[in-house]
Amino acid sequence: NDNVKPFIDKVLQLHETMIVRHGVMVVGSTMSGKTTLIAALESALSELAVLEAKTISNPEDRTTEFKKVKKVVLNPKSVEMEELYGFEHPITQEWTDGLIGKITREFCEDTEDCKKWCVFDGPVDTLWIESMNTVLDDNKALCLGNGEVIKIPGTMSMVFENDSLSEASPATVSRCGMVYLEPLHLGWKPLIRTWKAEVHSVAPDEAKKVQGVLLDTIG
Repeated sequence: NDNVKPFIDKVLQLHETMIVRHGVMVVGSTMSGKTTLIAALESALSELAVLEAKTISNPEDRTTEFKKVKKVVLNPKSVEMEELYGFEHPITQEWTDGLIGKITREFCEDTEDCKKWCVFDGPVDTLWIESMNTVLDDNKALCLGNGEVIKIPGTMSMVFENDSLSEASPATVSRCGMVYLEPLHLGWKPLIRTWKAEVHSVAPDEAKKVQGVLLDTIG
């Protein structure tokens, strides 16, 4: 479909970027399709992995690019820094992992042959992103506050979904691959079609009325 070709091109761009970089930033304004872009690539890779497994019996003959995707999404600004990176109890000195440490450990322990994505869906700022620099560079190591270092597996990617890089330092930006999205890449028609398909099954009469009003307004 020519209407969504620019968006498909962006999906391919994201895929190519993730092949060469384990840290990727998807940048764009609200409603530009960032979440849909990531979900589309996730779905495509997972479905291609299933198709390839059915058509190619020998695992050694299969491509390494098409793998099932396991994805975890979190908003780094919705929790405190201690909850994100972990903290040490002031009395017992016992270390408690934060969300990033817990997710990384689980992905490291997961032996399934698949891609593992940790998606940070929220604003990027120096309060939390600077601690990710050792993860994003060639060291690929998460350094915790208790001195422990967790090596990031080759199957794991860090994806940052945000609307601006104004608060990110050059050191962080230079470590990541970039995919920029604008509303024109998706347009408004796919949004209307998707909305209609989801709402029509629940309230078909109301969906038709609202759709008519929207189309009249847009002209």
